[in-house]
Amino acid sequence: MDAAAFARKIRSALAHCSLGDWPTPLEPAPALARAAGLAAVWVKREDRSGGNKVRGLEFLLAGAPPHAVFVTVGGTGSTHCLATAVHARRLGHGTVLAQFPQPDTDASRAVAAATVRAADVIVHARSQLALPWAVVRAWMQARRLGTPCWIPGGGADPRAVVGHMLAALELKAQLDEPPDAIVVPLGTGGTAAGIALGVAWLGWPTRVVAVRVAPRLVANQWRTVRLANRARHLVSVDALTLRIEVVDGLGAGYGHPSAAGDRAHALAAEHGLRLDPTYGAKAFAAIPVKQRVVFWNTFAWP
Repeated sequence: MDAAAFARKIRSALAHCSLGDWPTPLEPAPALARAAGLAAVWVKREDRSGGNKVRGLEFLLAGAPPHAVFVTVGGTGSTHCLATAVHARRLGHGTVLAQFPQPDTDASRAVAAATVRAADVIVHARSQLALPWAVVRAWMQARRLGTPCWIPGGGADPRAVVGHMLAALELKAQLDEPPDAIVVPLGTGGTAAGIALGVAWLGWPTRVVAVRVAPRLVANQWRTVRLANRARHLVSVDALTLRIEVVDGLGAGYGHPSAAGDRAHALAAEHGLRLDPTYGAKAFAAIPVKQRVVFWNTFAWP
């Protein structure tokens, strides 16, 4: 079965809802490649269809009961929280969010402001340590509004991983040959897991370089591989060899800009690529040089 036919089969079997415009473009950036010391670089423009989180939400929001109110969690600049609120409302559902403080940047401010407009209720935790109690309060609020439905932080659910697998399958028609590496930010792991699963199904030797931008407790190889294998069972695929390489790009902490990320941000901007400091800039800073690389641009600016 070819990649396009397999993707159609998956969408039919898992009864997704349509939220994005697929496939997202894969854009070559030869001048940026020369400046960054790469043999070649292509940018997978997930930002052109609302950001990477939309892929998973097509499966996580599908089949919701009447009067559904989705409860999820993240930082104040969480693109997952924003995308969940926007698309749940688009489908006629509610959203209650539990959020912890995130360092203040242009990107996090823009996301936070858009999230306030889109969500029904936001329960704020004073710190990440207080987040569990904020989640409990959010769930209680959701019960008052309708039927609460839980979505894990970042959308890190096997159904969402399948959505990211479909994104990787799109590369088959967009590239003449496999790249040496695909570079993606690693937060809660769903996007990297799906890409690795798709690449393995294609039989490519490509490494998935997952750049850790969140604490090791949630962003690690074990969790990412586990998500990929749970998604593999959903799509009835035999065991595959997953080539996931986790590298550390966290710096001072989640949401904090890093010196390497700032340099990557400036270099990318010189060549027309806008990166956010939490995810994209830190991931781009870790691109392996002298290789043919696909860079996964996950962040959609509100």
